[in-house]
Amino acid sequence: MSDRSHFERLVEETLKNQDVQHFIAQNKMNNDEIQRSYSKFYEFVKAKEKYLAQPENTSYEPTLVMNQGYADVSYQTTEELAKQQAELSLLKRVQIIGLPKSLKQVDLYNPDDVQINNESQYQLIEAINAFIKSPKTEKGLYIYGDFGVGKSYMMAAMANELARHEISTTMIHYPTFVSGLDFDNAKMWVNEIKKADVLIIDDIGAELNNSWLRDSILQVILQHRMQNSDPTFFTSNLTMDELEKHLAETKKVEEIWPAKRVMERVKFLSREIRLEGVNRRHD
Repeated sequence: MSDRSHFERLVEETLKNQDVQHFIAQNKMNNDEIQRSYSKFYEFVKAKEKYLAQPENTSYEPTLVMNQGYADVSYQTTEELAKQQAELSLLKRVQIIGLPKSLKQVDLYNPDDVQINNESQYQLIEAINAFIKSPKTEKGLYIYGDFGVGKSYMMAAMANELARHEISTTMIHYPTFVSGLDFDNAKMWVNEIKKADVLIIDDIGAELNNSWLRDSILQVILQHRMQNSDPTFFTSNLTMDELEKHLAETKKVEEIWPAKRVMERVKFLSREIRLEGVNRRHD
């Protein structure tokens, strides 16, 4: 078979494709436009065959489009890939430091993940919902309660829901975060953390306090966020009053006024709310 005959056979088979025929009719293509589109029609048919053979392994689905008087092939993101990309985008909007990455999977509105068994849990959910609806005007929360009642869990659930609203959150386990700081890397980390869209400082008060951490790390972060009215949340086993006493205690002396300055910023950024419940970590 000559090259010309082979080409003519390929053209004939390509033009028999129902999608190609429908595209030609829909766009009322004339013979000249059809002839200039032979190669693109062929590309489309082969790409579509590959897609239909293994759609689950193909990231893009081919479609025909008109492009200045002839047909062209556009590769559209498949539904499965779009779903994967959306999930990846959500994960990227939640940065977790010093806590299990599994917290990125917690769903605020899934009863298997978040259960409401008492009034304090209901009030916390209401406060979280209010913030999600109005993140630019609602104040942050200072959530305190016994060990293991779900404070971090609820904050992670909120962060994941905020991600669905295209709001990024950084959640740091404060004792772990500060234990990794030194004079060389502190400035870099403080600059990154203080600028988070939404910041959750988890388990504050459980760290081994010293004046450098309090005044050069925590104070700097909170001062920046207070000046910019950036949403800031806290979880702790301590009440605000107990946290102030903790921040005042250093190896040297009791430093009341530096602790009060930090707490002024905590109180400006958040309102105190107690979370009650059983220790979930024993379940």
